Amino acid sequence: MAKVKKAFFCTSCGTQHTQWQGQCSNCKSWNTLHEEVLQATKPKAWQVDTKAPLKAKPIRIQDIAVDRLSRLSAQDQELNRVLGGGIVPGSVVLVGGEPGIGKSTLLLQVALAVTGKVVYVSGEESEQQIKLRSARVTEESSECFVLTETHTQSLLHHLGALSPALVIIDSIQTLHSDVVDSTAGSVSQIRACTAELLHFAKSTQTPVFLVGHITKDGAIAGPKILEHMVDTVLHFEGDRNHVYRILRAHKNRFGTTAELGIYTMAQEGLKAVSNPSALLISSESVGLSGHAIGATVEGIRPMLIEVQALVSSAVYGTPQRSSTGFDNKRLNMLLAVLEKRAGFQLGAKDVFLNLAGGIRLDDPGLDLAIMVAVLSSSLDVAVPKGYTFAAEVGLSGELRNVPKMEQRMQEAAKLGFERMVVAKGVKSVPKGLELIRLATIQELVSHLF
Repeated sequence: MAKVKKAFFCTSCGTQHTQWQGQCSNCKSWNTLHEEVLQATKPKAWQVDTKAPLKAKPIRIQDIAVDRLSRLSAQDQELNRVLGGGIVPGSVVLVGGEPGIGKSTLLLQVALAVTGKVVYVSGEESEQQIKLRSARVTEESSECFVLTETHTQSLLHHLGALSPALVIIDSIQTLHSDVVDSTAGSVSQIRACTAELLHFAKSTQTPVFLVGHITKDGAIAGPKILEHMVDTVLHFEGDRNHVYRILRAHKNRFGTTAELGIYTMAQEGLKAVSNPSALLISSESVGLSGHAIGATVEGIRPMLIEVQALVSSAVYGTPQRSSTGFDNKRLNMLLAVLEKRAGFQLGAKDVFLNLAGGIRLDDPGLDLAIMVAVLSSSLDVAVPKGYTFAAEVGLSGELRNVPKMEQRMQEAAKLGFERMVVAKGVKSVPKGLELIRLATIQELVSHLF
């Protein structure tokens, strides 16, 4: 009988320890080590067949045939864009996000829309719950099969009999395998179940979607090796108080990680947003101080977003600096540039910043729009109608060009904006748009205020 070994795993980072200790030596978390039983699987010497034929053999890199992968369309333009053009056969995609953000709804919609046989494996919901949601979100499909199974060996038996075109697992933390003697959701079980599903996907060329829970810090629960094993890691972000949801790729072996998909949550489920600029700009803010329109780019998608700022006298001793959807440290840097280079005394005032729609961006091209919104609120003077802004601001107060200016200008012209304030050096101008080229923050203040 194989000898049973015990090990201690950190529930925060997944690091394995030989004995219990109060603090994890890797992530420095306290009281996160839990004991798990590992069963040795090493065969004895007499069990190893040295004459057995090898499945793999070395091949010259010049002799490897490369055929263009025929991707499977998810029937969702936003998900196809984030994945790099569709679902790659044999790929394993991990989808993470906050509870209630819409992960299961998104994947159920994909299961009902994809052409071909799809198996939706649920370890958290009953068949009746999935039926009720499918009747609400979209039309039902005769090729979508629901399986409420958490035992991986039984699951793989059913998948082998059905031979589906797509498999969706909701969620990986609920599965358990006979290979490892531990409870479902433990580090060793997640690793073992993912390895079995990965082998199934690669050997049958069947794409597999895995739903992963996240920790309170926002990272995907389980060992970090889980993200290394899969081909693509998607994060579904958003605020449950807003209708917008953003799908980002943090890892993608078959495409770029710069793309993002935008959805709105409605009663009928998730709806793809093809023109987010029209939804992120409010016509009611025209003539109000503290509002500016910034031209940004996420991946290859240009967007215009409304930047809102509020500057008021500090009631308490320490002034507050708060930003929603933008890096708070970069906001402090821009405020310091305004004080040093433009002469605005903001050190004794509270500054609040918000990007409309609950979207989080880190594009440096929004620097100028943020400064304009802060100046507009501080002076209580509204930005003239028809203006949009796109430039990075340096520490000396100079304006710098940002990448993909042509896409930003075309998006502004398409939405009817007449003027765009940019840094010097931008040459091409689309029809119907006037460029205002400035060099420093001082010129901006003189031009607008």
